[in-house]
Amino acid sequence: MKHVSRRTVLVGAGLVGLLSAGCMTKPMQPPNPDGTYCFATGKWHSRKLTCTPTPIPPESVEVESKRFEPTPGLLTVYVVRKRWGDTVNPVQLRVDGGPTVVTTPESFVRLRMRPGPHTFAATWSEGATELAVTGAAGDVRVVELVGSVWTWGSTYRLEHGDLAEGRTRVARLRLVADVQ
Repeated sequence: MKHVSRRTVLVGAGLVGLLSAGCMTKPMQPPNPDGTYCFATGKWHSRKLTCTPTPIPPESVEVESKRFEPTPGLLTVYVVRKRWGDTVNPVQLRVDGGPTVVTTPESFVRLRMRPGPHTFAATWSEGATELAVTGAAGDVRVVELVGSVWTWGSTYRLEHGDLAEGRTRVARLRLVADVQ
């Protein structure tokens, strides 16, 4: 009888854990009053903020961008930054040597540009990485900005991502830049 009771308790605890996992997901921070956005990590007494230097796009643009609709005549690229080991560091993103966009952990950037080949570059305080991206007019591409942060340093890399997986991942992220 003890075996059945023990199993019942374990199954019940597992179900409670599974069902409450959705409630345990950290809610997305709202933008600051000045329009910038900060990703917060840590407890209230040792909180670390990673912030954008400029205001982020309005919520209406974020909602529209999450539909992953192509832009006629342009290549659309989503740069997605969400990994469990990437919790700090602003990372600067540039395309073809153009203006810099700053990303935070758990964020994404939508870029709409002319069709053809492009060079994406990411830089942070400890290094840099690049990736070539090519696309035709009306294409939608996903680029993953994969980061790992450890006490002894940080590493990042850019890699081509899957469109379906990118769409799923972006649903819970903050749009920090919309470049056209």
